[in-house]
Amino acid sequence: MSLIVAENLSKQYISGEITIDALKGLSFAIDTASFISFVGPSGSGKTTLLNLIGCLDTPTSGVLKVSGTDVSQLRGKSAADFRGKNIGFIFQDFNLIPVLTVYENVEYPLLMVQNTPQSERRSRVLSLLDSVGMIEQKNKFPDQISGGQKQRVAVARALVTNPKIVLADEPTANLDHKTAYMVIDIMKKMKDESGTSFIFSTHDQKVVGEAEIIYTLEDGELAGKRGKGGGRHV
Repeated sequence: MSLIVAENLSKQYISGEITIDALKGLSFAIDTASFISFVGPSGSGKTTLLNLIGCLDTPTSGVLKVSGTDVSQLRGKSAADFRGKNIGFIFQDFNLIPVLTVYENVEYPLLMVQNTPQSERRSRVLSLLDSVGMIEQKNKFPDQISGGQKQRVAVARALVTNPKIVLADEPTANLDHKTAYMVIDIMKKMKDESGTSFIFSTHDQKVVGEAEIIYTLEDGELAGKRGKGGGRHV
């Protein structure tokens, strides 16, 4: 069974008398342990699609199933509970909480969405910080570490709840070439080790080149699908 299935998925936004068709009848399926990129110009619908998969918004019509659940029917607390248990997020501007340490930022989702014992929280957080090479910075605050380090912390935070899916919106946009590939390699390693699917909305050819499948969106429509990118150029 596919991890994500979209059938004739559409999303409209209404502003006054104007109707904006953000997504128009998308149909696709994504398997477990995938590394997928959705690409396209600004306004093509990439972020809207990630918001629907992440239960941050609901479709106007069509069906969207995530891990067997029709998330198009979820609202309020049900959507939040499903999101907290199944989905992690990585953002281009990191979205770390400035008053929390590196350790506390990674621990935060466990405090918010899961009733996880303190000893298990500590073990899980330290293990992930070690995996992303940030264990020695665990007591630092976000303004004391570099952009690349912040994104590594964001990867650890996204994975701490053992999600089935991580949604990443332009996760390498603020990183230099070398650091971007370092973060990509960490995510690929996590995918292989945990079976988590990573789904990207991106313009960055470094990410696109590493994707197993690339979907192209144009004006809210699925304009193309192709296999593995061309790999990295050092």
